[in-house]
Amino acid sequence: VQLQASGGGLVQPGGSLRLSCATSGFILPRYGIGWFRQAPGKEREGVSYIGTNDRNTEYADSVKGRFTISRDNAKNTVYLQMSSLKPEDTAIYYCARRVPQSGTTWNRIRGYGYWGQGTQVTVSS
Repeated sequence: VQLQASGGGLVQPGGSLRLSCATSGFILPRYGIGWFRQAPGKEREGVSYIGTNDRNTEYADSVKGRFTISRDNAKNTVYLQMSSLKPEDTAIYYCARRVPQSGTTWNRIRGYGYWGQGTQVTVSS
């Protein structure tokens, strides 16, 4: 099982980025995928989640209306489209595969069994 996040970079406030989470080693349609982020000195937090049903999506309050999660099962990839970026969005972003029937809410780290390496997003002028 592998997940690989990419697409991060330096962007000005108000700009956009699209992160990709390329997956392999498992059947993507059978699993929910979450995006998390960790800023320096802060705990890792849930950003967004997409379930096996594409209509089942979740967002942290801080990104609602600005971020959109989607998946392309044919490409084994989950995306996070980020718009109207703010300096406080600066963090390392991770994607992770949720444990089926984990019994936790979507934003709980312990509900995820496999993690990709992070991709750095920096929002600065």
